[in-house]
Amino acid sequence: MATKKSRKPKKLLLGLGLDNQDGHLRVTSGENYQLVGGSEETHAVMQEKVIKLNEQLQQRGKTLETVRREEFHELADKLGLPLLQKPIHRTN
Repeated sequence: MATKKSRKPKKLLLGLGLDNQDGHLRVTSGENYQLVGGSEETHAVMQEKVIKLNEQLQQRGKTLETVRREEFHELADKLGLPLLQKPIHRTN
């Protein structure tokens, strides 16, 4: 009988911009993030913040998978990233 490898889920930052009024769909993807929507300005702000967050993680020698929840919330607060109150879990 074959055994399934248990994979640790990859963490991903998801940025949603809801203020688009020009009809242009903006999507930016990176190693650990996906940004969707927003006006040109909002999308640029999301890009800037996720880049800064990744820089901060790298300086600390961490990744989204290894950073503690409290430390991630501290960094997000420092950068002005609004967070959902409850994490979203996928079931497969």
